[in-house]
Amino acid sequence: MEEPDPGDLGDIAYGLFEVMLNAELRVEGPPLFDLVEKGTDFEAKFLSAFGKFSKEYPDLGQALINAFGSPGAIYLSILEGEGVIPGRTTKMYWIVQDAPEVKPEAIEDELAGKWLIFLPPEKVDEAWILVRNATSASELGISAKVSTAKPNPDSRDNTKVIYVYTADWRDELDVMRVRNRLKELGFIDRLGYKRNIETFKGEYSQKGKRVTFYSA
Repeated sequence: MEEPDPGDLGDIAYGLFEVMLNAELRVEGPPLFDLVEKGTDFEAKFLSAFGKFSKEYPDLGQALINAFGSPGAIYLSILEGEGVIPGRTTKMYWIVQDAPEVKPEAIEDELAGKWLIFLPPEKVDEAWILVRNATSASELGISAKVSTAKPNPDSRDNTKVIYVYTADWRDELDVMRVRNRLKELGFIDRLGYKRNIETFKGEYSQKGKRVTFYSA
């Protein structure tokens, strides 16, 4: 089996570490984005999480050190927006925000679906903050995620996208409740809603082919 590129391994390690860091922080208090944006010093908690991560996954911990240079450098990059602000994130393709008490795997359920918000890069950071905060406050669906500044080989252009997930595409009342809340947040242009069923089949919009289940 071909060994992963050291740079790719560092990015993979960072994504996994941030999942652990978020989980550790949420047990005790505010989420990562809140600490970063309020300028709160959480270095001690960060170092504790990094130590735990390196102990459980020594190869990945070393990959992070190789990529960043030191734990302190990783912490500083997070303070600058890595993994928090889409336009400042270059180690992960996606930033994810789950609603409280929702398991991360919920967005992979076959019954789930999502509203798709397409945006130019210069507007995605502000839009993501609105969606992220509303998701964290249980005002939208089960989760949301946003594409970042990391170049994605699967992207056709530089357009960014925010996915706003609901638990069950069959629950039209809930799907439209989420859409109405998005309108209240300022997303008034018509949006499409895609079921996971189509995503899992690899079906995407093409000329003459519609894959959105709802449009509003």
